[in-house]
Amino acid sequence: MRPIRLPEPPSSFGVPDIFEAGDYNIIKRAVVIGNGFPGAENQCFGLVRALGLHGNQSLYRVTRPRGGVNQWLRWLPLSFHRNLDYIIKRFIADTLFPLQVGGKTIAPFPSKGSGNIGLSSILEPDPKQIAKMACDTFEREGPLLVVASGRDTISVASSIKHLAPENVFVVQIQHPRSQLERFDLVVTPRHDYYSLTPSGKEEIPRVLRRWITPKEPPSNNVFLTTGALHQVDSTSLRNAAIIWHDELSLLPKPLLVVNIGGPTSHCRYGVDLAKQLTHSLENVLSTCGSVRVTFSTRTPQKVSNIILKEFSHNPKVYIWSGEGKNPHLGHLAWADAFVITADSINTLSEACSTGKPVYVIGSDRCKWKFSAFHKSLCERGVVRPFTGKEDISDSWSYPPLNDTAEAAFQVRQAIAERGWSLQT
Repeated sequence: MRPIRLPEPPSSFGVPDIFEAGDYNIIKRAVVIGNGFPGAENQCFGLVRALGLHGNQSLYRVTRPRGGVNQWLRWLPLSFHRNLDYIIKRFIADTLFPLQVGGKTIAPFPSKGSGNIGLSSILEPDPKQIAKMACDTFEREGPLLVVASGRDTISVASSIKHLAPENVFVVQIQHPRSQLERFDLVVTPRHDYYSLTPSGKEEIPRVLRRWITPKEPPSNNVFLTTGALHQVDSTSLRNAAIIWHDELSLLPKPLLVVNIGGPTSHCRYGVDLAKQLTHSLENVLSTCGSVRVTFSTRTPQKVSNIILKEFSHNPKVYIWSGEGKNPHLGHLAWADAFVITADSINTLSEACSTGKPVYVIGSDRCKWKFSAFHKSLCERGVVRPFTGKEDISDSWSYPPLNDTAEAAFQVRQAIAERGWSLQT
C-alpha cells in the first residue's frame, strides 16, 4: 500500500482566509453607542473597561438638534425631532429660532475613556454600516460587542442586532421600556422597576398606569444593579492617587470632599438646600482637617454663590473653580469621606464603590424611583444622611458597591451561552 502524503502546511504567502481567521468565537473589539451625555456614556466606557476591551473600542454618538426651542423638543422621538428641526430651519428664519445641530461628523476613532470628546469629532452611528462591518469582519476579527446607553441609542442598538444577529452581542444600559428581547442583555438599576412595587403603584394615578413602564418583572436577559456603572476601579484609583499625590497627599486629615450637583425633575432644590448644606458644613468643620468642594455643570449659580460667599475665604476649604484638570478621580482616591447632593446617581455610585463614608444631603427632596434608590443605599449601609452632627474623623465602612464588575461578569456569562468568549 502506498503511503498517504499529507499536504504541506500553507506558506506565509497566499494564505487562504480560513487559515488566517483564527478563533471566530472570541470578542476582541467593542463599539460604544453614546448620546452625548457624560453620565450615560461613562457607563458604557465603564463596562467595556471592566470587560478588558477599552484598548480596542470605537465611539459613535447619536446627537439631537440643540439650542433654541430644541430644549423643549428633546422628549420627542429622535427621528421626528430631527425632521421637525429641519422643517423649522428650512421654512422659518434662523433669526427667529436660533437652533444649532451638533456640528459636522467625521470617522469614529478608538476611544480609551469618556474624556472630553467633542460632539463634532464623532460619527453618527449608521446601523446598516456597523452591521455590515460586523458581518464582513466576523471571520477575521470575531464577533462585535455593542454597548449602548440612553433613550436615543435604543433604536440604533436594536437595529444593529436585527441586521447582524449572528455577528454581534448587544448590551443596552438603562431600561429600554419595551421589547427587551431586541437585546442580548439589558443592564439597568433595580429602581427602574419601582413602578411595579406596592409603593410605586400607589404613587401612579390610576388613569396613567397603562402608560408607565416597565409593566412586567425583569426577564432572563435583564441584569439589575443598585446604582450606575462607571470607570472607577482599583486600577483607576491607584493611578489617580499617583497623579494627584503632590497636590492632595499633604492636606490635613481627614479630607472631606463635597460634590454639589443640581436640581432635577425628580430631585428639586435650590437655595434652601444650599443654606442647609452651608449650615451643616460649618458645624462639622472643626472635625475636618481640610475640605474640597466641587460643583457640577448643572449647579445653579444661586447655589454656588451661597457656598462661595460662606467658604471662599476659609483656609480649611478649597473650592474648585472648574478650570484646569478635573480633580474628581483624585478626590475619590484621597478623600477620607464624602458629602454628595442626592441628585447625582452617578457620583454617588462612584463614591460608594470606594468603601469610604458617604453622606447624602437632599434625599428627602427626591421622589419616585430616585427615592427608592436612596432607600436601597441606606438599607445596605453604604450612605448616611448628612445632618451636620457628624464627626468626620470617625470613619466607618461597608461592602463597596461593585455594580460594574458584577455586570461585566453577567456579560461574560451571557456571551459564553452563545458559545463565544472575551479576549483575555
